[in-house]
Amino acid sequence: MTGFDSLPEQVGRNFTRYSGHVFIAAAGIAVRAIAPHLRSKGVDPAVVAMDPQGANVISLLSGHLGGANELARQCAAITGGRAIITTATDCAGVPSLDMLAQERGLHIGDPDAIKDVNAALLEGRTVQVFDPLGCLGPLDPEAFVLLDTPDLWREGEPGVRVHWTVSPKRPGLVRLYAPVLCVGMGCRRGTPVSEIREFVERVLTENGLAVESVAAAGTADIKKDEAGLLLAAQELGLPLTFFDADTLKTVDAPNPSAMVESHVGTPGVSEAAALLLCERGELLVAKQKTSRVTVAVAGRTKCSQP
Repeated sequence: MTGFDSLPEQVGRNFTRYSGHVFIAAAGIAVRAIAPHLRSKGVDPAVVAMDPQGANVISLLSGHLGGANELARQCAAITGGRAIITTATDCAGVPSLDMLAQERGLHIGDPDAIKDVNAALLEGRTVQVFDPLGCLGPLDPEAFVLLDTPDLWREGEPGVRVHWTVSPKRPGLVRLYAPVLCVGMGCRRGTPVSEIREFVERVLTENGLAVESVAAAGTADIKKDEAGLLLAAQELGLPLTFFDADTLKTVDAPNPSAMVESHVGTPGVSEAAALLLCERGELLVAKQKTSRVTVAVAGRTKCSQP
């Protein structure tokens, strides 16, 4: 490992490059080194500080979302020391919403509102939850009350909404986005990535669907070398699945195209690919087209659990 002359400069170069940092130093030294680089609990990496003997291993920053609590436990297991965890919910032995959401693979839309929900849990108040697909899994009935419809929502009280559609920001509301949407894509040869990505995002926005809820994208296997599609999926952070014509034909897509069938060998690509990815769930947005791009969106009928 290459040495360095200045700890603050070294931290500045590497703080956002890694998901976790372990300082073998006094906690105060670590605090001063990371302070200029802190942004928010939603994006800051895990930071752990331990003494040179590894007797005390402190979870210093991003205990839940960043994983510092778990990193501290791992370090303590190696050194034979004690993991020092100070997050309130862990100390009180009550569920932590941010950890629960992270374990279930849900995107947190309102990290700043988590404190309101966790505070309610610490005070022993029940937190209202609208989660129609059960993405959070079984919940403690003494801590959470499940709402059958959003009409039962109690305004002004902390709560959690787990969904795939966009909803207004409200005080005390944590919007969790369930990864249940699948996008089918097609394009003409040579369509630039910007045009494909912008149209995907436009279709989602115009239909009130959250881009954070898109879990996967699919297209025909003849597009395996289509740079625009490959880059669009990469920029959107989506795994891209390629389906052969025979597989796409197994789906009775509602909007077949004779032109697509003549070029691809199947009457539809975007709708069929979206439905296949969503385990033949529900087609939420039928095929939308520009002169060069085609997009459809389907939704799963259950929440995939990690």
